[in-house]
Amino acid sequence: MGWPPPTVVGLRERLGGELFRRVAGPSGEKTRARIHETPGPRWFGPERPIRTVHGDAAMFAGGLAALLLQSLHPLAMAAVAAHSGFRGDPWGRLQRTSTFLAVTTFGTADDARRAVERVRAVHERVRGTTSDGRAYHASDPHLLGWVHVAEVDSFLRAHRCYGASPLDAAGYDGYVADAARIAEELGVERPPRNVAELARRLEAYRGELDGTREARETARFLLLNPPIPWQARAPYALLAAGAVELLPSWAREQLGLPLLPRPARAAGRVGGRLATRGIRWAMAPPPPDAVSFPQLRTGGPSPR
Repeated sequence: MGWPPPTVVGLRERLGGELFRRVAGPSGEKTRARIHETPGPRWFGPERPIRTVHGDAAMFAGGLAALLLQSLHPLAMAAVAAHSGFRGDPWGRLQRTSTFLAVTTFGTADDARRAVERVRAVHERVRGTTSDGRAYHASDPHLLGWVHVAEVDSFLRAHRCYGASPLDAAGYDGYVADAARIAEELGVERPPRNVAELARRLEAYRGELDGTREARETARFLLLNPPIPWQARAPYALLAAGAVELLPSWAREQLGLPLLPRPARAAGRVGGRLATRGIRWAMAPPPPDAVSFPQLRTGGPSPR
């Protein structure tokens, strides 16, 4: 009898198919074919670090951590709460974000540019006023800069902790530089281009961050009350624990998350590894003699 047995292959395909539909949406198969099979130049060649990071299952934990971290900027939180619909349609938002990441990372240059133009048009329309009277505009380069550094920092931390093949220091510097290319296209001014610059830029935003009521409610929604089937609650809890462990200690404190002792934090990281490995197993290609199910290459959730 071959290994793995047919029942295991079938289980993997069912789990992988359900996860793919959740992340990529009803047109995911067509979108994936367009991204990977359309000939033409790409922004990033197959050797670039951004392909390694964005093609790994660690993006699921990184995306959740990015949402939590980004919520700490009151202007970004106000824009998301008023315009993104993430509570009413979280899966739709995830699908749009995943598609954007996939297109800009793996798709043709023309397709990537069209995706950026669509996002910039949306950002141009997103404007308003916070509850304390401060104006926000999603196309503000400074606000876009916060969204970018919080996202890239979270993706990088996740890949270091949970990635199948973590990069060396030069590789992660290359990842930050690759991500800067997309950030500039979106309107970010002078995005960081290496890990040291990323850390300094993140620190520079600290004075603007606040664990507001809206940010803490978002954390509770994402960590305790996600819109997922009951069968997925336990795996999601492991993923959530792993995502929280990625956050800087000051971010956990501002979000009202408990500052756990070292053994509990280690357990959270173990949970993140288990969840990520489970996703990677479900999305892995089957053996050559099994029915093929292509690997998911649309990355994880992030707030765009």
